[in-house]
Amino acid sequence: MNESHTSLLLILLLVLIVLSAFFSSSETSMMSLNRYRLKHLSKEGHRAARRASRLLERPDRLLGTILVGNNIVNILAASIATVVAVDLWGEAGIAIATMILTVVVLIFGEITPKTLAALRPELIAFPASVILAALQRLLYPVVWVCSMISNQLLRLLGVNPNDTNGDQLTTEELRTVVREAGLGITRSRQNMLLGILDLEKMTVNDIMIPRNEAVGIDLDDDMTAIIHQLRTCHYTRLPLYQGDINNVTGIVHMRSIARLLSRGELTREALIGACKEPYFIPESTPLHTQLFNFQKQKRRIAIVVDEYGDVIGLVTLEDILEEIVGDFTTEMLNLSQDIHPQTDGTYVIDGSAAIRDINRHLHWKLPADGPKTLNGLITEQLENIPETAVCLTTGGYRMEILQTKDNMVKSVRVWDRTLNQPAPNTDDAAGSDSAS
Repeated sequence: MNESHTSLLLILLLVLIVLSAFFSSSETSMMSLNRYRLKHLSKEGHRAARRASRLLERPDRLLGTILVGNNIVNILAASIATVVAVDLWGEAGIAIATMILTVVVLIFGEITPKTLAALRPELIAFPASVILAALQRLLYPVVWVCSMISNQLLRLLGVNPNDTNGDQLTTEELRTVVREAGLGITRSRQNMLLGILDLEKMTVNDIMIPRNEAVGIDLDDDMTAIIHQLRTCHYTRLPLYQGDINNVTGIVHMRSIARLLSRGELTREALIGACKEPYFIPESTPLHTQLFNFQKQKRRIAIVVDEYGDVIGLVTLEDILEEIVGDFTTEMLNLSQDIHPQTDGTYVIDGSAAIRDINRHLHWKLPADGPKTLNGLITEQLENIPETAVCLTTGGYRMEILQTKDNMVKSVRVWDRTLNQPAPNTDDAAGSDSAS
């Protein structure tokens, strides 16, 4: 064989290797495209994104086109390499061609282009979609036959080739997408989106104001005391009850009585007449359901009752919104009154503080799937009402009970053991318990 013919074959071999790299990178890039970004770009009018979307609507035909082209190129390259090698080295050239071509195709036709395509899928897929669309029409008869046979084999294995449920996301998968969005979504927006997704996992009982902390108007009180309470109250809506909060008779809006209150003309009858009917809800109501119920009922405050019908707390629309957008200023001020940082790195925390609020404020991970307050967590772990100066460990946090009163823990010193903080001096502790 003359040198010119050999040179021509080598040039053709080089072209085939480039084509092999094209098909390999096209396959990886098309399969690596972010489907949701692709849909967004398509809606925005991006022509290449629309073309790629149309190709991906039938992945069997797309893969068939790529694989048919890739196999034709690789087989032809192997044949040409064998011819050239036999011409140069005789029968030994077959083995030499096999080894050399395998290494060349792996490096330049497979690994390198596929790695690039995986890292920059849009850079490869969008230009390649022009050629792939043309090849799909050109090779349609061959691709159709191959796809039909392949689809029948998949059906025999119990796989539906037309199933497109793979593009659907579950709630947990969507939560992962939001967390890993990186710089695409700011931290505040990530927290808001995660807050919306978390609403369906939480119930009213998780965020309600417990009845012992609820502020209301007792109609059995003297009218002078009621007026003083109304004038000094920081809330716009208050429940009215008689004797006990279980006997709620209505909800009063400060706006309804503001004029009478400012003139000193407010009477008990006028106060009762300005009330709206109370809105009762069960404690197990999911937050996302209650959010829609507030909207449907045109309400902003609800009375939470347990399975026996007893009032156990209050919940407002603002409480639910805080789970989405974060704490409002007033709540942050209230929380700062419950948590007191110390110079030694510990915190003195009120026993009535909500565990979820503590975790959010201090970025801790106290167990929040059981009791709702720090007092409840401690009494559950110790299985009794502890005395002062008892110590315990739970969830990686060491606690020292500083004060107990009225059958509950009033204040606790807490520090995070994972931060290797030195423990405060507790030599005078009455006892030590441990829970995990």
